[in-house]
Amino acid sequence: MEIKITSLDNIHDAAKQFIAAMGDNTVFAFYGKMGAGKTTFIKAVCEELGVTDVINSPTFAIINEYRSETAGELIYHFDFYRINKVEEAFDFGYEDYFYSGALCFIEWPELIEELLPMDAVKVTIEEQADGSRVITL
Repeated sequence: MEIKITSLDNIHDAAKQFIAAMGDNTVFAFYGKMGAGKTTFIKAVCEELGVTDVINSPTFAIINEYRSETAGELIYHFDFYRINKVEEAFDFGYEDYFYSGALCFIEWPELIEELLPMDAVKVTIEEQADGSRVITL
């Protein structure tokens, strides 16, 4: 499936399309170059899921936890950009999050790819020449 974001004006429409396509999946691995819009898109998805907290990149914390105000569900947002070795994911107990049944949105999953659940959904975000983004599930 492909979702196109032509501008920030329609990012929430794209987030709604993404949510409709999520199905029963809980772990989503977001691939894309630096500046492709991974954090911005995850923020829009979280907002559409009912998160009212401030949503930002967990670059330094590695993980942020949010709660949907509408569903009451936990959402975990990971950013593995700053980890130096995969063992660091063991240190904070990645399994407790990935296999919790809660939604997990993972940025820079290529750095911990061998730890991803087999049913993790690969999401690619690519910037186009015109500045739009294409999201592929």
